[in-house]
Amino acid sequence: MRIRLALLLLCLGLSPVVAGADRESEREYLARFAHELEAIMPLLETAERHADPDARIRFRYDWLRQDLERVGQGIREHLQAPRAEPRRVEPLRGDYRR
Repeated sequence: MRIRLALLLLCLGLSPVVAGADRESEREYLARFAHELEAIMPLLETAERHADPDARIRFRYDWLRQDLERVGQGIREHLQAPRAEPRRVEPLRGDYRR
């Protein structure tokens, strides 16, 4: 019984430390994700240069680029100053064929 109580108290005492570590891990992963989005852009530009200009259905690279930039901007804004309240954002296109 004493061991269970001691473990419970230990876990309760460590909760803020673990929560702080989770927040820092989240920030680190979001920063890495934003960096990876930036690294993808040259691949997108290369694919666009190789696109068939005579294709009947074309991939809208400009729309994809806008969506990726919007996602990256949202991550950077959150990392700079997390908001207490949600904000309104425009939806992503998601469909890149035309």
